[in-house]
Amino acid sequence: MAFLDDATRYPLHVSFYPMLDARCVEDAFREAVRKHGVPESVYFDNGKQYRTKWMARTCSKLGTRLLYARPYSPESTGKVERFNRTFEEFINEVRLEDPQTIEALNQWLGVWLDERYLHKPHRALGKGVTPLEAYRREGTPIRHVSAEELAHAFLHSETRKVDKAGCISFQDKKYEVGVHFVGCKVEITYDPQDTNELTVDYPGFDSWKAKRMVMSERTGKRPSLPEKMTKEPAGSSRLLQGAKRPNLERKAAAMTPPVPAVSFRHIGKGGTRHV
Repeated sequence: MAFLDDATRYPLHVSFYPMLDARCVEDAFREAVRKHGVPESVYFDNGKQYRTKWMARTCSKLGTRLLYARPYSPESTGKVERFNRTFEEFINEVRLEDPQTIEALNQWLGVWLDERYLHKPHRALGKGVTPLEAYRREGTPIRHVSAEELAHAFLHSETRKVDKAGCISFQDKKYEVGVHFVGCKVEITYDPQDTNELTVDYPGFDSWKAKRMVMSERTGKRPSLPEKMTKEPAGSSRLLQGAKRPNLERKAAAMTPPVPAVSFRHIGKGGTRHV
């Protein structure tokens, strides 16, 4: 993500991000304003990550004109495209270093910008003039804003419904609003760079702060039972062990030869009388 000064080609903020979405665009623009002041106007491509209501609100708060390139008009972004072609040198070289993290990649980017771009003459600026020299010669007054004004300009706002516990869900986190607002829809305002605290608004009430709820040990999972009360893990099956002994006895009995039964019909009599 790159923000360039239109008149001098000076890079106001250039950085790699994990992905190119609206949050990255806002962060890069915020850093450019923080380091170099509020621009008179800002010129974006037509991608959906640039056309957001948050960017329109931010530019309105800063007093910056928000402009977009004409669709299907590559010449309207020619200066950025020229920078991208120069940037290819860095891409080809940094592959040889094989950085493993975004931080390492941005460190090499800083080295390249200082040594291969800022202090290198640019043909569009005049003979032998570098982007850094041109930027320092620029006479347009720079308007800076305080950290509080900058944070306020980049605030976001959304609507949330209060659940039965008097809380709202935001970015997979819980914030306590109050049981008096159960079932109500409240307006929340927040800084996308710091969501530990939200500003809550509801008609008829003054704005108040809602802090992110922290799940401590007492509100977490149930503590484990004492060792003497826990069940010992089963090392064997009591059912099968109980059936094993009679099964062995059954098999032993089946292997023992049977005793022949006595039949009185084949026993002779000693006298004339029958038994």
